[in-house]
Amino acid sequence: MKKLTGAALLAVMLTTACASTPEPYRAATGPEANGYSSLAIESNRFRVSYRAEDVVTARDFALLRAAEITQENGDDWFRVVNSYTQQAEPYSNAGGTSVSVGGSTGSYGSGVGVGIGIGLGGGKKDDVVHLVEIFTGSGEKPEGEEVYDAYSVIASLGGAALATR
Repeated sequence: MKKLTGAALLAVMLTTACASTPEPYRAATGPEANGYSSLAIESNRFRVSYRAEDVVTARDFALLRAAEITQENGDDWFRVVNSYTQQAEPYSNAGGTSVSVGGSTGSYGSGVGVGIGIGLGGGKKDDVVHLVEIFTGSGEKPEGEEVYDAYSVIASLGGAALATR
């Protein structure tokens, strides 16, 4: 068995550290950037989305942002009235080649074409967008599975978000 050199060991440690670093909670800086975005639909109805690299992060941080908006609006609780998760199709990093053959006939004759595609790998990372539409309110929290106390959500999920800032 070969020993790892200092440089190789450092590279392995940095790769491991990067792989385990949680995604930071933040506002999105553009339409394709990771982070949250929100839109006020009415005075107490909002649409919140969070784009992240995994489903759990996207869902948790969308709820966290919904709780923050609830408090910013001077309310105590929010009800999720609609939600969905959209996951991008994974891009292949393996590259690869493809061949296609096509033919056509027309008034000027017929023809055959051959196409060759060469995959270069790389590409965009997988993205997950979780969107929630919420209705906010004050006072005693109504009963229901989709009703959340904003303070409790921030206490539960805010610690994870603060740890990533």
